[in-house]
Amino acid sequence: MKILCALPLWSLTGLLLTVLAMLDAGCASSPKPDWNERIGNYTFDDAVRELGQPISSTKLKDGTNVAEWLLKFGQMPFGYGTARYGPGGGVSQGVTYVPPTQSQFLRLTFGSDGKLQRWNKYER
Repeated sequence: MKILCALPLWSLTGLLLTVLAMLDAGCASSPKPDWNERIGNYTFDDAVRELGQPISSTKLKDGTNVAEWLLKFGQMPFGYGTARYGPGGGVSQGVTYVPPTQSQFLRLTFGSDGKLQRWNKYER
């Protein structure tokens, strides 16, 4: 009888945790920046404060600074399978799923005055 009484408590606890996790995930989004609006008044220092250190940065002869940030890692392939072994031998079967492996990058170009001149997002 103790097992039957504990079962509803575990299921209610699981349901409560699921609902709390769903509510918490709904509040985590933030608005995406409007990069066109930032042209002319956004600096490299502002970008480092907001996005962290760039993965690459190049200073050109004319004073222009081109920097790139990794926004999203590409997905890795994964697989699953099953095997069975018996008196007659073994059999196995597996499936591999390969999702798109594109990573997303943001390239910001700052003029010699340190202000944002142009931007673009690309996948590689």
